[in-house]
Amino acid sequence: MLFVGCFIIQAVAAEQPAAKQQKQQKQQQKGKQQQGGKKGEAKAITPKSEDFSRWYLDVVRECQLADYGPVRGTMVIRPYGYALWEGVQSHLDKAFKETGHQNAYFPQLIPLSFLQKEADHVEGFAPELALVTQGGGKELEEPLVVRPTSETIVNHMFAQWVQSYRDLPLLINQWANVHRWEMRTRPFVRTLEFLWQEGHTAHATPEEAEEETIRMLRVYEDFAINVAAMPVVAGRKSRIESFAGANCTYTIEAMMGDRRALQAGTSHNLGDNFARAFGTRYLDEAGQLQYVHQSSWGVSTRMVGGIIMTHGDDAGLRLPPRMAPTQVVIIPIVKKDADSEAVLSAVRQLEGALRGADVRVQVDASTDKTPGWKFNQYEMKGVPVRVEVGPRDVEQGTCVAARRDVPGKEGKQFGVPLEPEAFVAHIQGLLDDIQASLLAQARAFRDDNIVDVSSYDELKEAVAAGKWARGPWAGGDDDERQVKEETSATLRCFPFEQPQHSGTCFFSGKPATEVAIFAKAY
Repeated sequence: MLFVGCFIIQAVAAEQPAAKQQKQQKQQQKGKQQQGGKKGEAKAITPKSEDFSRWYLDVVRECQLADYGPVRGTMVIRPYGYALWEGVQSHLDKAFKETGHQNAYFPQLIPLSFLQKEADHVEGFAPELALVTQGGGKELEEPLVVRPTSETIVNHMFAQWVQSYRDLPLLINQWANVHRWEMRTRPFVRTLEFLWQEGHTAHATPEEAEEETIRMLRVYEDFAINVAAMPVVAGRKSRIESFAGANCTYTIEAMMGDRRALQAGTSHNLGDNFARAFGTRYLDEAGQLQYVHQSSWGVSTRMVGGIIMTHGDDAGLRLPPRMAPTQVVIIPIVKKDADSEAVLSAVRQLEGALRGADVRVQVDASTDKTPGWKFNQYEMKGVPVRVEVGPRDVEQGTCVAARRDVPGKEGKQFGVPLEPEAFVAHIQGLLDDIQASLLAQARAFRDDNIVDVSSYDELKEAVAAGKWARGPWAGGDDDERQVKEETSATLRCFPFEQPQHSGTCFFSGKPATEVAIFAKAY
């Protein structure tokens, strides 16, 4: 048991293997010991090709995105990592409100009996629950679940709020934290506690609920592609991969740099399953009582992990400009005090011009680090554009701009005008080009690593090579489980955009109407 304040919380699941967490913490401590080298030296980040998992942990640590919490499986999100999450929040929250949703908040502690009302739901979440069994020094009459998701408590309230068809549709979103007692954790990707948003809606008809479910998945898809530059595949989950208690789950699947799949967001058609369990009904226009039909949908801090693993390289982060907390860093290069005033004056003028154009800009005029150290630092932290201004640049009325997505000299642009209007126009065009370039690179990488298969042997070969396998599928639940058991690959989705195919299931030989994607996943 874990004692937290005046509560006693009991983990329902088996504890995470200690060795796994200890290994991650040892890696973190070793990395800390490597910090603080000479000025101009890059901090140690393991190359991606050498050890992707270690590379990821190095990037999270060195870029100060997150740290391990004192409770095994938890993380502390540091300011730079939280700024990335705020970017996710700001873009999605705007989209939610534009589609008519309102924010609300529901309690974190949920009576266990609520989850037991929906059989599939409690069965699906039972291994991950944390229960509060005591409070105020006394045994509770009923155990309380620390929120793993909120469908049950939302329906408890919806049943009170919805009386008539005039109360529908009810469109609610919540920004919150949730707890799931995960066995194997990784910062941002899978932790005992994480941040997310969860949307919950109620509708008069099944058709309206399905329309809402798809609409919100498309909101996620648009964000992933056009903001996070992640070329996700949108589609439908198989029955056994669907959310516990849902009629159907839709997903956006992203390919990470190690070619594993990441479920980056999901949207569930709940039908009237929870409505029946909680008596969420309304009087229709004919005066008849009807059960509402519902959707729920969510994106979490896992999206931050997805951005890291989609775009990062051996030097560290590469952030899409629309997601980057700092889009441009300006570094004045001053060797003589006599040059300082002119250079800093030019830098401040550029800074003001960018801020006036709503570009997120930072000036690093600190004198305790060399320009080379600063170059390496901001490259590692993924700032899309670095601007260098020295005394000779000021004399010539130009500066240097270096783009993060193109390493080395190839990414440097000389002769960029210092004149504010021309400078801003150049930088804005550069940011747009970097955004498009990162998306194009990620899409090309994804497409190069999807293999069309026509037999089970071909699937095994593709998965063994670390790729996604795509082929006609008409297998049953047991067939799907067999594939997972034998290859460790899961059915990620039936893509909405279906390619042409043979019409014959590669596994069973039965007629197939849809293509499915299988891959190893986080």
